[in-house]
Amino acid sequence: MAIIKAMAESGELSIREVARRGGRDVKAVQGDVYALLLVGIIERSDNGVIFPYEEIHFDFTVRAVA
Repeated sequence: MAIIKAMAESGELSIREVARRGGRDVKAVQGDVYALLLVGIIERSDNGVIFPYEEIHFDFTVRAVA
């Protein structure tokens, strides 16, 4: 969620800039960005990645591991 918030309405960003805005390690952000790319929440651009939506709604449930 922090990555999406950092990218919202920001246009094209490098992964390093996404990490800086989210206050996270670049290597950790790379993995999260890859996962978001795979599910289509963000997209690759010429010089980085982009969140191409004005808004997004998530509807999900989180359960404790038994």
